[in-house]
Amino acid sequence: MSPTLALTLDLIRRPSVTPVDADCQEQMIRRLEAIGFRIERLRFGDVDNFWARRGDNGPVLAFAGHTDVVPTGPVQDWANDPFQPEIRDGMLYGRGAADMKGSLAAMVVACENFVARHPDHKGSIAFLITSDEEGVAVNGTVKVVQHLEARQEKMTWCLVGEPSSSKVVGDVIKNGRRGSLNGILTVLGVQGHVAYPQLADNPIHRAAPALAELAVEVWDNGNEFFPATSFQISNIGAGTGANNVIPGEMKVVFNFRFSTEVTEAQLRERTEAILNRYGLKYRLDWSLSGHPFLTAKGELVEAAVGAIREVMGIETELSTSGGTSDGRFIAPTGAQVLELGPVNATIHKVNECVKAEDLDKLTAMYEGILARLLL
Repeated sequence: MSPTLALTLDLIRRPSVTPVDADCQEQMIRRLEAIGFRIERLRFGDVDNFWARRGDNGPVLAFAGHTDVVPTGPVQDWANDPFQPEIRDGMLYGRGAADMKGSLAAMVVACENFVARHPDHKGSIAFLITSDEEGVAVNGTVKVVQHLEARQEKMTWCLVGEPSSSKVVGDVIKNGRRGSLNGILTVLGVQGHVAYPQLADNPIHRAAPALAELAVEVWDNGNEFFPATSFQISNIGAGTGANNVIPGEMKVVFNFRFSTEVTEAQLRERTEAILNRYGLKYRLDWSLSGHPFLTAKGELVEAAVGAIREVMGIETELSTSGGTSDGRFIAPTGAQVLELGPVNATIHKVNECVKAEDLDKLTAMYEGILARLLL
């Protein structure tokens, strides 16, 4: 059994459902300390994080990731205990196999291999690891980045181990992510009897034309790296449960996934302008999950593309699709950020799995990136 596969199995056996770490980080720390990393354990609230660094000078190549996993869902629907990993027909099954304990193991083993071969490499290697990525993400990477920024410690490049691949490991790397802006709209009306609508004010009827306009609005046309900004309503709620009562208010939950062609402020202003045109009485609560970020080109992209070509013999695709990641907290520091990890077909699903042999290929890719940037 390869070192990467063995470490992955060990990490999966630890039930680190967010924000619990279940000593996954201590297993990584033990391995990293043995090859000369200085460890800084950083606990914020109920979240364990650590920053590890080998070297004192720049440039700094940081590996970033998370030890927490999402809940398993119904355990009886799994073919095996989700925290007792099994390999069947070449596939490794277990919660976190793809997202992202396999990546974490590959990072550690890649560094062990690289340091053994090149103990006097230039610059520094670092790890930024959290147990708060799958949850609310307020005491994890964002706090560690703030801690580093306060003492002006910078990352030059950051490689995030999120499962980026589509069909074959390495076929897609994420060189950016769309921004995510959330809104909760409360439309105010007047409750009343359905038989006397003139004595009430139905917020559903009032809001429907405005929501229809928001749904068809062209917010932008995207660009070379990003698709057009998307507005999606995820939930609508109103009513008392009775069929003879006009509700007094309606709540609408929506989200923008937005490109670099439009700003958070512009989306807010344009949304409110549409609502105001229809004379609605409303409250609108906004929350920003993250700005869009992009690493269009540079040393990190070139190193990743080259390493994938060497290991897999394929040309990788650069993509900004998918949801958000902790890269959104790191990119604003000025670091080049990429996401490279296993195939993402089963992440967050029952029977999450990854090809066991892909983990060694991923290890080789990470080691190849290290060599291209720090030799």
